[in-house]
Amino acid sequence: MKFFLIDRVIEQTNDRIVAIKALTSAEEYLDDHFPGFPVMPGVMMLETLVQAARRLMREIDGPTAPGPLVVSLARNIRYAAMVRPGQTLRVEVTLRKRHDDGTLDFQGTGTVNDEVAVQGRFTLAPSRGNPHAPA
Repeated sequence: MKFFLIDRVIEQTNDRIVAIKALTSAEEYLDDHFPGFPVMPGVMMLETLVQAARRLMREIDGPTAPGPLVVSLARNIRYAAMVRPGQTLRVEVTLRKRHDDGTLDFQGTGTVNDEVAVQGRFTLAPSRGNPHAPA
């Protein structure tokens, strides 16, 4: 199952992207999180930041972009405000550093109604395939 969490890009530069996710009551995962009080799960807020970062790198690097980028590290992730159906999560992600091994460090913040909902730093790395797959 895939979730596409970026509805629209608002701004973009060579090292920064601002995008939005409008949360609707039609989101599948809201049925279970939580019945009677639906809110966007924290992991989905983080995934929205990650998808914005991937989109930024795809636009910057174009055809030379490395393969799929996966989360290799997430740190100092903090959650504050809840995002409910009918609200919009605005995410801003900045590329902080490119490493020689292809990993990329980002800083991201997601806000709803000008209140921080999620923020933190994360690292994306090119997928090296499944190390547990049979040879």
